[in-house]
Amino acid sequence: MIKNKTEKRVPLTPDVKRKLKFAEEEIKNLKKENRFIVPRILNSEQKPVSVIDGKKVINLTSNNYLAMASNPEVKKAAIEAIKKYGVGSAAVRTIIGTMEIHRELEKKFAAFKNTEDSILFQSGFTSNVAVCQTLMNREDYLLISDELNHASIIDGARLAKAPRMIYRHKDMKHLKEILESEQSKKAKRKLIVTDGVFSMDGDIAPLPEVVELAKKYDAIVMVDDAHASGVIGNQGRGTVNHFNLDGKVEIQIGTLSKAFAAVGGYAATTKTLRDYLGSVARPFLFSSSQPPSVAATCIKILEILLTEPKHLKKLWENTEFFKTELKKYGFDTGESVTPITPIMVRDSAKAVKFSNMLFDEGVFALSIVYPTVPKGKERLRTIVTAGHTIKDLEFAVSKFVKVGKKLAII
Repeated sequence: MIKNKTEKRVPLTPDVKRKLKFAEEEIKNLKKENRFIVPRILNSEQKPVSVIDGKKVINLTSNNYLAMASNPEVKKAAIEAIKKYGVGSAAVRTIIGTMEIHRELEKKFAAFKNTEDSILFQSGFTSNVAVCQTLMNREDYLLISDELNHASIIDGARLAKAPRMIYRHKDMKHLKEILESEQSKKAKRKLIVTDGVFSMDGDIAPLPEVVELAKKYDAIVMVDDAHASGVIGNQGRGTVNHFNLDGKVEIQIGTLSKAFAAVGGYAATTKTLRDYLGSVARPFLFSSSQPPSVAATCIKILEILLTEPKHLKKLWENTEFFKTELKKYGFDTGESVTPITPIMVRDSAKAVKFSNMLFDEGVFALSIVYPTVPKGKERLRTIVTAGHTIKDLEFAVSKFVKVGKKLAII
């Protein structure tokens, strides 16, 4: 038996240190702007009440909407998949990394989203990058995007060869003006991209109007439903279903890392487009497939969504209670109509202080500052889950009120 030995580290040479010294100045600047990040450490399962940095706190920062990350049946399904398939494929999908469980999940997501087929990607981020980059690969195309779309859409647009035009947030008059512009008229392919639920504000895209304009001006619609899948619509089917637009939206993007409590992403669309993406989308071609335990996790959660409505019901009951209580005490929760509830602070230093003071009181609510949100829109971003009890939320609200008064936020 080989014993573990602590090896002596070889120190970096002075020349190497000199070349990387610029990072010290960059960090100083980040700290001045309250942008330097030191993540808190989760010491337990991702639960509504978690142990974070060694302290038991009400967790209002996780995307674990349905509280499935620690569900016993979900964990059992993941373990069984490891026993059958091993811990991973050790290959990209196009070589020998496609397992039968991956295709099973793709078919189940297609049925869930009322589409012909779907394709799995390694993250929600790469899903957006892959579709934008692949579909907008010529300079005579045009990508049109909501100004508050997720960073992955922004980066996907940057990687595409097509020019892009940005419309003001949910401003359908502005979107129409873009679609009627000369640049739009000349474009041989147009793609309108919008978040379904916007991740920082918790508001919902005016999808019926987007679809109507897309039909009139012959544009493809792509909806990023990262924060909508498993959350809104019949049985959590997402924004498209929420607005009764099944069959009328070309591409639905989702993530496996939020309501589905795992990691990865997918695009639900036609079988033809799915097969095209599987042949040319670079993130699909050059990244290994998800571990089989991830696919099993998502299959089980899909089953729970379709057969146990109590989880979704509880999520929305908790959401309504929490929002009502915060507003009762005078907190500004913006335009949110979903479980994402911002508490507006509008000052970076105060937002960071608010979060830290709440943590000391037993509540974890992360501060969000520039550049994640514009200057003047700093806030705490909270998400309640189906796993929180009313007692948990009452405790959290009492601490928001206590600290909010101390900081003159209310």
